[in-house]
Amino acid sequence: MSSLEQIRHSLAHLLAAAVGELYPETKNTIGPAVDNGFYYDFEFPSGVVISEKEFPKIEKTMKKILPTWKDFEKISVSAAEAKKHFADNPYKLELIAEIEKLGGEITLYKSGKFMDLCRGGHADVKDIGADAWKLERVAGAYWRGEEKNKMLTRIYGLAFGTKDELDTYMIQMEEAKKRDHKKIGRELGLFVFSELVGSGLPLWTPRGTLVRDILDAYVWELREAKGYMRVTVPHITKKDLYEKSGHWAKFKDELFKIETREGHTFAMKPMNCPHHTQIYDAEPRSYRDMPQRYAETTMVYRDEQSGELSGLSRVRSITQDDAHVFCRENQIEEEMFAVWDIIDKFYGTFGFGLKVRLSLHDPEHFEKYIGSRETWERAEKTIKAIMEKRGTADVIDGLGEAAMYGPKIDFMATDSIGRTQQVATIQLDFNMPERFELKCVNEKGEKEQIVMIHCAIMGSIERFIATLLEHTAGNLPLWLSPVQVKIAPVRESNYEKVREVGEILKTAGLRVDADVSDMGFGKKVREAKDFKIPYTIIIGDKDMEKGVVTLESRDHGKIGEMKIKKVLEMLVEENKLKK
Repeated sequence: MSSLEQIRHSLAHLLAAAVGELYPETKNTIGPAVDNGFYYDFEFPSGVVISEKEFPKIEKTMKKILPTWKDFEKISVSAAEAKKHFADNPYKLELIAEIEKLGGEITLYKSGKFMDLCRGGHADVKDIGADAWKLERVAGAYWRGEEKNKMLTRIYGLAFGTKDELDTYMIQMEEAKKRDHKKIGRELGLFVFSELVGSGLPLWTPRGTLVRDILDAYVWELREAKGYMRVTVPHITKKDLYEKSGHWAKFKDELFKIETREGHTFAMKPMNCPHHTQIYDAEPRSYRDMPQRYAETTMVYRDEQSGELSGLSRVRSITQDDAHVFCRENQIEEEMFAVWDIIDKFYGTFGFGLKVRLSLHDPEHFEKYIGSRETWERAEKTIKAIMEKRGTADVIDGLGEAAMYGPKIDFMATDSIGRTQQVATIQLDFNMPERFELKCVNEKGEKEQIVMIHCAIMGSIERFIATLLEHTAGNLPLWLSPVQVKIAPVRESNYEKVREVGEILKTAGLRVDADVSDMGFGKKVREAKDFKIPYTIIIGDKDMEKGVVTLESRDHGKIGEMKIKKVLEMLVEENKLKK
């Protein structure tokens, strides 16, 4: 039985075959399998513009071609033969030249009349159903993801094991559109983007900043209970630091670089770990000082490509709740379990289901990493033993997903509509402490090599808030809502009572909008709903006569008349609970 990835890859070939039949002058480029489906990038002839309106025609052609395919026939060819076959396709010629330079095997795969340059990994044709896939959307994509290259047309498709799975996913996506964090964030007035400031650089409003600060305070509450200490590092750094850490060699193209007037090269920091090594290394350490736990919430900056930016999910200014533990090898387990406890507590608060992914290095592409194979084997053996002891079930395989310096445990949160995203991470690093010669003096008076644990709870505040807004559909819990209570007077004669009640609630620590503006009563109540404020207190003449207020809940509807003392007790108690 073919794997779903093989089916998705094969469908990319089928898409290319259909497009070639319908638009003969089109130049094919590449078409891989991706999460939930596949895509293929095309250069269409001049004057041909593809939109979703063409999808029924393309899908019909795909379904017509599919029965004519018997298999994917592998044909090994020389570079010269391949170049001859794709003589009018500069994209294929570029790929062929690269394969030739590396000395790799050049293979073509033929199905029916269609033949493509491909490394393989196809399905058995009989496993490709006609009803478990569909074309999804069109997007622009630079050739090989580089802005200097030509913009191509990318056609995305969805593909699943069964039609029911496809239908379920489509329903999920319809719900996801309603929960789009970009839409919700705009409606709730949490953040904005400005073309003058630049793409991928969100600007946080007072309401959004309040949400960020509350989340950060919660993480710090959990961390301080585990002995973490606050540190602060600059936002720019000499390239020397990154050369020593290994980041310059591996990631220099992703850095924002600064040339000083004295000719020195600096960079906007893309991470904090090298800086924290310098705090640790600023004074001699004894085994009695270990572990050292440093943490800070700070922005880092990465030169992400424009086409990869997406709301808060992918930005250029990233706020990390970043922490590093410097410890001895015999302390690794205890420290990693402590971080794991924080992660479980934090995500349990919001009702996220968590899975874990064991992210290891790719031994076939060891050039992506720093350190020796022996060190990597030791680190991966250690982290596997820790996961086994923790008793984690259903571990996701993350081969090739390790950080450049070490293996990691990535936490995958499942939201309320069944989508999974990476959030928190715990990373084990034997390599960077070695590069920076980080040591402590052990019980024997000898210098002992230490290890480093990298950990982030939210990962990035931007991505976590995006995930949370979509998880909750913007209905943030009381303790996290920027405005917790809206007080709406029925008429102007109730304004003084509104101010009085507002002060009572504010004194108790609640965030209150006592609305005595000129806006009409109906509009004030609608605004409370639009901003998804958890509670609305209505005060009219009859309420004042009875010495009560009328309480409405965003989540439970009208609660009814209550004494303000009772309302206060209820809200204060709920505000204490993170739920």
